[in-house]
Amino acid sequence: MSGTARAEEIQKFDTLAAEWWDPRGPMAPLHAMNPLRCGWIAERVARRYGRVEDDLSGLRILDVGCGAGLASEALARRGATVTGLDAAGAALSAARSHAAASGLPVEYREGRPEQLSGEWDAVVSLEVIEHVSDRATFLHSLFRLCRPGGLVFLSTLNRTPHSFLVAKLGAEYVLRLLPRGTHDWKMFVTPSELGGELRAAGLRVTDVAGMSFDPFTRHWRASRDLAVNYIVAAERPA
Repeated sequence: MSGTARAEEIQKFDTLAAEWWDPRGPMAPLHAMNPLRCGWIAERVARRYGRVEDDLSGLRILDVGCGAGLASEALARRGATVTGLDAAGAALSAARSHAAASGLPVEYREGRPEQLSGEWDAVVSLEVIEHVSDRATFLHSLFRLCRPGGLVFLSTLNRTPHSFLVAKLGAEYVLRLLPRGTHDWKMFVTPSELGGELRAAGLRVTDVAGMSFDPFTRHWRASRDLAVNYIVAAERPA
């Protein structure tokens, strides 16, 4: 498999396709994180385009590496016209089935961002960049697919000793929140690395926040702690 998508990663997430929408299954951490991720994104997209709260009606959003559509559906429920893109065919089949059952008109396409053409008001790629083979090409593709003046959002994992203990050993081997082998810690991306790579792709970072899990409430919240999970907003200059 050529391009930014890694064949082993595609197979890994295709294998999980049937369980993707189970909130207690292997994707439970993404289900728990999704309200924070999508709320954070929706607030900034609405502000950029002069909308009230998180009303995204009439705005076009591209979800790159959408999997079975957790973020795509959450953004579509806020009124956005959403296109989901992924190289994992089985995950996309699950996405299409779930969207049809939910009555949401999300368009799903199979492929990689470097193969796609068009411009969207916002481009979203959540928990994806730590799985791609060529970050520079991937980020340039996100720049190209975002309209001038539009926003690009990425969430990922920082490469720190703390993230190795929490997100790799803890989540996969101790608590078994994720299947073993879900992440390769060496592929995690520090905020400084990602910021530099976004600038090299022509994008300007406008906001960054940590995503922290509260074990008492079992909810995720935005924070200043970037040591493990974090989310970034960047703009394509007009």
